Amino acid sequence: MTDFGRSDRAQARLHELVPGGAHTYARGSDQYPEHMAPVLVRGHGCRVTDCDGNEFVEYGMGLRSVTLGHGYRPVVDAVAATIADGVSFSRPTVTELAAAEDFLDLVPGAEMVKFAKNGSDATTAAVRLARAVTGRITVAVCAQPFFSVDDWFIGTTAMSAGIPQQPTVSFPYGDLPALEQLLAGREIACVVMEAATALHEPPPGYLIGVRELCDRHGTLLVFDEMITGFRWAAGGAQQVYGVVPDLSCWGKAMGNGFPIAALAGRREYLELGGLRTDDARVFLLSTTHGPETGALAAFRAVVHAYATTDPVAWMEHAGRRLRAGIEEITAELGIAGHLRIAGRPSCLLFLTLDQHGRPSQEFRTLFLQELLRRGVLGQSFVTSAAHTDRDIDHTVEACRGAAAVYRRALEQGTVAGLLDGRPVAPALRTHAAPRRLEEVLP
Repeated sequence: MTDFGRSDRAQARLHELVPGGAHTYARGSDQYPEHMAPVLVRGHGCRVTDCDGNEFVEYGMGLRSVTLGHGYRPVVDAVAATIADGVSFSRPTVTELAAAEDFLDLVPGAEMVKFAKNGSDATTAAVRLARAVTGRITVAVCAQPFFSVDDWFIGTTAMSAGIPQQPTVSFPYGDLPALEQLLAGREIACVVMEAATALHEPPPGYLIGVRELCDRHGTLLVFDEMITGFRWAAGGAQQVYGVVPDLSCWGKAMGNGFPIAALAGRREYLELGGLRTDDARVFLLSTTHGPETGALAAFRAVVHAYATTDPVAWMEHAGRRLRAGIEEITAELGIAGHLRIAGRPSCLLFLTLDQHGRPSQEFRTLFLQELLRRGVLGQSFVTSAAHTDRDIDHTVEACRGAAAVYRRALEQGTVAGLLDGRPVAPALRTHAAPRRLEEVLP
């Protein structure tokens, strides 16, 4: 039995010092089985080690921010060499110039770029810019999971405490008539969307239609490339699908885990944040750490890796092997309709359904628990280029054991007696319950 004693104590101490016990809600202990939330000490490739000495094959890879693998040597070496000459200065560096040239060579249709530290900064800057360009306030966001920690988006979620009502409206993905009705009925500053997701490829003509609707109604089109960038392709979804947005927002894998994000797009809009305009200036992005040299060096090394190797092909290879192996197991056990693998090969998710075929947090938690016991850590099966055939084989065998337990739960109609502790809960929810923790007095 895998022991989590030290991780459990470290996690308890984290809850005393850090609200939620983690710096990202998706990394919270409530996203894992109780007393089975590893606190990590190191990672190499796709394998990580926790403070109890347990080793896991990791999926999700830093919330999809690591595509080349933890500790990827060319990135680490580039960062180490660069920061030895300083990290943050009072003027731009030649690294900023080189990184901007690399980015604009990579992304079709982008004419200018500005770097930041996290994706929310980029998406919020895009919204601010679109409002300045159009003179409109309302933002239309696609009904997709996440775009920003800032008020314009978080105010529309279950965790809206402390946020005034926002002028943000939503539209369903893949439904052009619904978007057309929305744009015709309101003055919309911008449409913010992921061009594709793990579970949803754009229907034929959809993205072209979105582009045309935005042009017709004087609305800026903003693509969120946080996940699709460097996972669908180095140039993002706009490279894959051939539709160029007015603005695009980047982050996650562009630094292989190092903190870097970017806002890119058409020169006529981004210049409103610069010095070559007579219009009112937009406070676009102005951050102390946005141009620090370490993350820019990491980005440039990532660009080189994508130019000289093919990480996307390997991620997709690993995902296809993993999916095939798991689907063979679930078919053998007769539970293929309850434990399903879905998504793009480089961005796989697992869907956990109960005995009635309904999505179930209880069954999801049971599956997570059994994977952890067998050396697999992940809220998904999102791969990286570091997932070798050996890692996939290990995961398939872990899934074999976990699926057998899952089948027992389906047969008895409950996870009772099989699941230890309370089930996981949605990361964005109104209250801490059902995973509220009692305070431990010092």
